[in-house]
Amino acid sequence: MKKLIKGFKKKVLTFIKAQFSALIGGGVDYLIMIFFTEVFNIHYTISIAIGGVIGAVVNFSINKYWTFHSKDQTYQNKTLKQLVKFSIMVLNSIILKASGTYFLTTVLKVDYKITRLIVDLIVSIFVNYNLQKLWVFKKVSK
Repeated sequence: MKKLIKGFKKKVLTFIKAQFSALIGGGVDYLIMIFFTEVFNIHYTISIAIGGVIGAVVNFSINKYWTFHSKDQTYQNKTLKQLVKFSIMVLNSIILKASGTYFLTTVLKVDYKITRLIVDLIVSIFVNYNLQKLWVFKKVSK
C-alpha cells in the first residue's frame, strides 16, 4: 500500500511540475504573442507561432532538467531524439492553438487574448502533458 501511495504522489508531483513548466513557457509564449500582435500589428495566429517557438524552448529546458528528470532512471532517448520529438509536438501544439484560437475568436466574437487562454489550457493538459510524459521524455528503469 505504501508503494502505491508513493507512486501516486510521484505522479501527482510530476503533473504539478509539468503544469508549472507549462505556465512559465506558456506565459513567455502568451506575452510574446500579445507583444507582436499589439506592437507590430502582426495577425495573432502568426504571433502565436512566434511565441510558441520561444515558449517551447523555455518549456523544453525546464521539463528536461527538472520536471521529468529522475536520478534512478535514465531517459529512453538521447537529447537530440527528445528535441526532435518535442519539436514535432510543439508544431502540432502551435497548429492546435492557432486554429483553435482563430475558430473560437471568430465564432464566439471574443477577444483573441481570452480565447487563447481557453485553448492553451485544453492543449496543455490534454495533449502536451501526455505527449511529453509518454513519448518525449519517456523513461526506462536502469
